[in-house]
Amino acid sequence: MDVLVLIGRILFVLIALGSALGGHFGATSATAGYAESRGLKNARFWVLASGAWLLVAAISVIFGIFPDLGALMFSVFALIAAFSVHHFWTDDDPMTKQMEQTQFMKDLSIAGGGLIAFAYFVTLGESAAFVILGPLFNL
Repeated sequence: MDVLVLIGRILFVLIALGSALGGHFGATSATAGYAESRGLKNARFWVLASGAWLLVAAISVIFGIFPDLGALMFSVFALIAAFSVHHFWTDDDPMTKQMEQTQFMKDLSIAGGGLIAFAYFVTLGESAAFVILGPLFNL
């Protein structure tokens, strides 16, 4: 079962790795342009900062270095992105509205998964499988 949890952790953060490395760092200008078109001020700064945030969160969860913190970081990012970038309720174009609603719901799902992972790591503590440094939080 421990291996399944590790595989789940890796699969869970693949989107964070892909987004950080591919979009935030690999296509910074395009990602910043998109974020700016959605009303985000200082988009380039936020794209790079959130890319670093996502990368740290992903590494934390995959390698088990304060994985509870990494899972919480991923949830926080997803919630902020959902409401600050994917605000579909402000769109008039039906195709844009549908695409942004899908991204909004994806981010809410990721946030939920991150909260589940957070609870998993905090609850199991040092006994969680494949963890280098146990949870930071003790709730």
